[in-house]
Amino acid sequence: MPFEFTDYDPYDFANRRHIGPSPAEMAEMLSVVGAETLDALIDETVPASIRQKEPLDFGPPMTERQALDALRETADKNRNLVSLIGQGYYGTITPPVIQRNILENPAWYTAYTPYQPEISQGRLEALLNFQTMMSDLTGLDVANASLLDEATAAAEAMAMAHRVAKSKANTFFVDENCHPQTIAVIRTRAEPLGWSVAVGDPFADLKPGEVFGAIFQYPGTYGHVRDFTDVIASLHAASAIAVMAADPLSLALLKTPGEMNADIAVGSTQRFGVPMGYGGPHAAYMAVKDAHKRSMPGRLVGVSVDARGNRAYRLALQTREQHIRREKATSNICTAQVLLAVMASMYGVFHGPKGIKAIAQRVHTRASILASGLEKLGYTVEPDAFFDTMTIDVGRLQRVILDAAVAGGVNLRPVGETRIGISVDERTRPGNIEAVWRAFGGTFAFAAIESGWRLSEERLRQTDYMTHPVFHMNRAESEMTRYIRRLSDRDLALDRSMIPLGSCTMKLNATAEMLPITWPEFAELHPFAPADQALGYRFLIEDLSEKLCAITGFDAVSMQPNSGAQGEYAGLLTIRAFHKANGDDHRTVCLIPTSAHGTNPASAQMAGMTVVPVKSAENGDIDVEEFRAKAEQYSDRLAACMITYPSTHGVFEARVAELCEIVHEHGGQVYLDGANMNALVGLARPGDIGADVCHLNLHKTFCIPHGGGGPGMGPIAVKAHLARHLPGHPMLSGEEGPVSAGPYGSPSILPISWSYCLMMGGEGLTQATKVAILNANYIAKRLEGAYPVLYKSGTGRVAHECIIDTRILQESAGVTVDDVAKRLIDCGFHAPTMSWPVAGTLMIEPTESETKAELDRFCEAMLAIREEARAIEEGRSDPKNNPLKNAPHTVEDLVGEWDRPYSREEACYPPGAFRVDKYWSPVNRVDNVYGDRNLVCACPPMEAYQEAAE
Repeated sequence: MPFEFTDYDPYDFANRRHIGPSPAEMAEMLSVVGAETLDALIDETVPASIRQKEPLDFGPPMTERQALDALRETADKNRNLVSLIGQGYYGTITPPVIQRNILENPAWYTAYTPYQPEISQGRLEALLNFQTMMSDLTGLDVANASLLDEATAAAEAMAMAHRVAKSKANTFFVDENCHPQTIAVIRTRAEPLGWSVAVGDPFADLKPGEVFGAIFQYPGTYGHVRDFTDVIASLHAASAIAVMAADPLSLALLKTPGEMNADIAVGSTQRFGVPMGYGGPHAAYMAVKDAHKRSMPGRLVGVSVDARGNRAYRLALQTREQHIRREKATSNICTAQVLLAVMASMYGVFHGPKGIKAIAQRVHTRASILASGLEKLGYTVEPDAFFDTMTIDVGRLQRVILDAAVAGGVNLRPVGETRIGISVDERTRPGNIEAVWRAFGGTFAFAAIESGWRLSEERLRQTDYMTHPVFHMNRAESEMTRYIRRLSDRDLALDRSMIPLGSCTMKLNATAEMLPITWPEFAELHPFAPADQALGYRFLIEDLSEKLCAITGFDAVSMQPNSGAQGEYAGLLTIRAFHKANGDDHRTVCLIPTSAHGTNPASAQMAGMTVVPVKSAENGDIDVEEFRAKAEQYSDRLAACMITYPSTHGVFEARVAELCEIVHEHGGQVYLDGANMNALVGLARPGDIGADVCHLNLHKTFCIPHGGGGPGMGPIAVKAHLARHLPGHPMLSGEEGPVSAGPYGSPSILPISWSYCLMMGGEGLTQATKVAILNANYIAKRLEGAYPVLYKSGTGRVAHECIIDTRILQESAGVTVDDVAKRLIDCGFHAPTMSWPVAGTLMIEPTESETKAELDRFCEAMLAIREEARAIEEGRSDPKNNPLKNAPHTVEDLVGEWDRPYSREEACYPPGAFRVDKYWSPVNRVDNVYGDRNLVCACPPMEAYQEAAE
């Protein structure tokens, strides 16, 4: 028999990577939804009036090998020198056990935000460790579960200080020794809110009676270690709030913010094992006094109990969140930096307090030796007391010395025109210090220089920290690996099952896209390294920006926002700056539909705008007539409107272009929330529809993983007339208006989105959008007989997501949406988005990544839940003691006494659940009310675990 060649390409992974259903499965699904072809379905779903005229095309798709070769070539354009720049970013060593088992492990990086606590116990424990560690290090009572970066955290602390201070002043004081990017972000945050910012020397220029709060850098950006106890006392005497931006590694040695009686401490945990990554992502922290915990922004992990009385973790005080409080929220922060906080917490577990202290001592000792060598060369080192950073006045030799250091493989920090800053870190080796001495004209051997500490006794810490047993476990790699594995086994992530969360786009994070983020050329570059050392990043950022412009129909992109909510904020600030430049300072009204994301009104409030809500029509669309009436009512003051498209109700609204025209007629700008961009790519462009600015969730549509609630990125794309008003940065030609600490946000994760675009190509990206719409319509069609599908287009189609109404179950059987969500855990699924945007409903988004088999498994689970509710309706099941009310069930339900009127098999193995590889929830249903009434937000002592179980 002659050898016959197949036309199958074994190296073409496109259809086996991002697009789940096979062509044969698509045909079956199209038959169910009643469409002849995929294109016919799209024509019925997406209004012809908004369809883009030309296909998306930026070259043919690359294979994985070609894309990785392109990434390697790009990475090689970066030059990785030893960084002694400091300024909030430091070299660190990621323990390999953490890199491989957390950062590179999909069980950790593909998980969703822990809103469903029963299936998030591993992540929540790791975050509780993080909170405990930061509370201990700062000497304050309560720490949150992370913020976006240090500068953002400082701005949040200022806003918190304004909320809780009894002072009636309207000025915030900023220590001149704060990092420049922190000062700039604070100014950005204060300006639209009408607050003044005074920058100066806290010991000479601060007038406590004239401020509502002040922030001090500790140690200062130029190295100063100062005791702020008396300054803080003077602030408190004037009813003002004291904030300290503190480096956590230094706190292993230095007197703590708590010991100085500070109210709030913020900072970055980047140097706890998280690579610099050219600026991010990194986990910031905030710690506060107990009296202020309910005013603290960001997420807060607390300890509660489950239905059996066993210890269980959950997100505490969720009513503070922006989705509930909207413009009255404490902040618009939606994304934390969970994956990075988990890494930092495991760094603490891995090293323990003794290890952290030893690293801090080694850093300080080497910095002291470096200073002694420079003094031996005749230079004056400032300040007298420092931890890891020093500043040297070199006069006209600054450029000569900086260039000589680069020639020796080391980057130093230029300070002004005549000084040089040097920061020693965990990665600094004796040879690096010798290279610095050579740049300054010395040829000493490291071993020949002796030096004592540069810290006096009164500046040293007097309290213990990280005393909980988790920080004292046996740190043998076998034990660390098993601890990390035990925690990951308690979670449910995309590597186990579909996560059908509406509006959250939990799609595949392909392995090939993830590989480059730990390459040293991307991971270890300082964000303020000389531009000629970051040519690879520059090329990648520019090329990805061009691709995003082609996809969206806009003219310019800023990569700076670190999250979708921060993208909203940055977009509105851009609109605000545009109006101010035109002399229209009075334009402050923002029209926001009531169906909009909860972060929208919170972001508008932060941007100094007045929120005017617009109701929805009966079919779920924005009420165009009310929209027009309110645009006319506020015509002279209209700044912007915020539209989510397709709508949050999961429908392509046919009159969206009309809404844009109305706003433009009245002098406003159109902000389009790009959270649902996964339904648009390749089919329609926001810039063509009429939008002026749009943020893009790279952690949704463009494959950056959610990481358990972060990292995220929310770059904004704008029309040409807004381009000059995009966020600037003090490290980029002195531009102002930054919203993040780094000029490009979190660039080390941009290779993920870039490689996604490279490997999919324009045609592949368009196909992904079409299949996402097919998958959503398939689920809607399969479930519509059992549950009402709330909103559809005039042709009976949904967009990329659909809203299933479970309120009928509550009316007929007393089964709540919570009961459905918890029962889905027994089936091995994360629940869809609950009670948003409509209370008592489930918003389902399957994405294009899921195969027909997984979609069917989910539908079978949902249909079985409907039948369990029917059994209650018909009196065949006890209304209070049934599988739905008792879900989720755990392994403990398989043993011991069983007095329930349904079998253990019914409880633990409902339709949809795997028999062999079943996911077991580690806890039964968590008691939320108990957790908020008995608030515990740090690791409780071991005896408390026993008390909770008794």
